[in-house]
Amino acid sequence: MTDMKNDLLLRALLRQPTERTPVWMMRQAGRYLPEYRATRAKAGSFLAMCMNPEYACEVTIQPLDRYPLDAAILFSDILTIPHAMDLDLTFEAGEGPRIGKPVRSAADVDRLFVPDPARELKYVVDAVALIRRELAGRVPLIGFAGSPWTVGTYMVEGGGSKNFAHIKGMMYDAPDTLHRMLDIVTRATTAYLNAQIEAGAQAVMVFDTWGGALSPRRYLEFSLDYMARIVDGLIREREGRRVPVILFTKGGGEWLDHMAETGCDALGVDWTMDLADARTLTGGRVALQGNLDPCVLYASPEVIRDEVGRVLASFGHGHGHVFNLGHGIHPDIDPGRVSAMLAAVHELSPQYHR
Repeated sequence: MTDMKNDLLLRALLRQPTERTPVWMMRQAGRYLPEYRATRAKAGSFLAMCMNPEYACEVTIQPLDRYPLDAAILFSDILTIPHAMDLDLTFEAGEGPRIGKPVRSAADVDRLFVPDPARELKYVVDAVALIRRELAGRVPLIGFAGSPWTVGTYMVEGGGSKNFAHIKGMMYDAPDTLHRMLDIVTRATTAYLNAQIEAGAQAVMVFDTWGGALSPRRYLEFSLDYMARIVDGLIREREGRRVPVILFTKGGGEWLDHMAETGCDALGVDWTMDLADARTLTGGRVALQGNLDPCVLYASPEVIRDEVGRVLASFGHGHGHVFNLGHGIHPDIDPGRVSAMLAAVHELSPQYHR
């Protein structure tokens, strides 16, 4: 590909040499930015913003206009697939997503279908194409989806949950029903991510926010196995370049070695695990992304610089590290603290690539 002005992220995800550590943030297009809040007010609602390619493009690019980031990530939501399945998705102010028609029985699973990305999810595909065009090679564009287990928790619970009573009840009492549901979501997610790749996404990431709520055995069976199937089904080369795949399980540090066996190119690591340990566990098979505690950004610029230095030193010398937060940025973070973090990465990371 010849149009890339900054391909640091793509090289790092493939463990190729880079001059410094590339950096982006989960939820970098979000409520902590005043320009994002202005666009959301203009759109009228979060869902309306997601479903309008022009608004999605606008907010995707906003953080790049403010900060020297090395990637854009599609502005969307992990629940676009249940929305496309006609499960009555709404977002309540201050309360998060609600699924009006939760999936609680075998009959409910029977009514599910694999949405066609060219129809039910066309607004996302159109947004990817528009963002890619507007970026004009400035930085790579990351597409994404939620993991089948994580998306499934919302589909079964009907919203967010603390103890996952309904889906874990299904997991223990009716595992075949849950497996059928996860199979449908897996096929839908694979088609959805491939449509994003075909529309211009240059890397993709699978967010497994709630995999860490499972026991080791159940994680392998009900979360990782389905993510591995997605990895197997993805387009891995486009426009003359490999399309890297990142898997991220929040709270999944214990299972990084198993995750590295899926054939993915990189693993996200949250802040509860030292990157040196993650690097040992994965044995250099994959790149690592992370893993500053998002709450560090409440601290002073001096402390932020020190903590960035600790993360970089933990990964150590060599290639294959993408600097990121260990989870999404919090909505009440001062945007100036992000500038301090990015400045520290730019200042301190080159020494690890000599």
